[in-house]
Amino acid sequence: MANPCIECGACCASFRVSFYWGETDAAPDGYVPAHLTQAIAPHHVAMLGTDQARPHCIALQGAVGKHVSCTIYPLRSSTCQEFTASWENGIHNPTCDRARANYGLAPLTPDSLHF
Repeated sequence: MANPCIECGACCASFRVSFYWGETDAAPDGYVPAHLTQAIAPHHVAMLGTDQARPHCIALQGAVGKHVSCTIYPLRSSTCQEFTASWENGIHNPTCDRARANYGLAPLTPDSLHF
C-alpha cells in the first residue's frame, strides 16, 4: 500500500482539530489560515467543521477512505503535523485505528505502510 493517508482522511473527519490561536495567520508568525478556524476558548481555535457531533475538517477534500487531500497541507496546524498513521515510525496509534473504524476501514498494520 502506498501512503495510506492519501486514501484515508478519517482522522480529519473524526476529531476536533484544535490548537493555539497563535498558529493562525492572525498572529505575526502564524500560518494556518484564520478564516478556516473558529474560536473555541480565549486562546484556542478549531478548524471549521471539526467542533461538532460529526466532525469534518473544512480543509479536507475528497472522499474519506477513497482519495483525499488537505487543501492547506503546507499550512496545517501542529495538531495535524503531529498526528501519525498507526505504525508510522513503528509506533501503534490507536487513535488512527479508531478514526478508520468510524468509516469501516481496517486498522493499519506494520506491513501495510510504505511512506
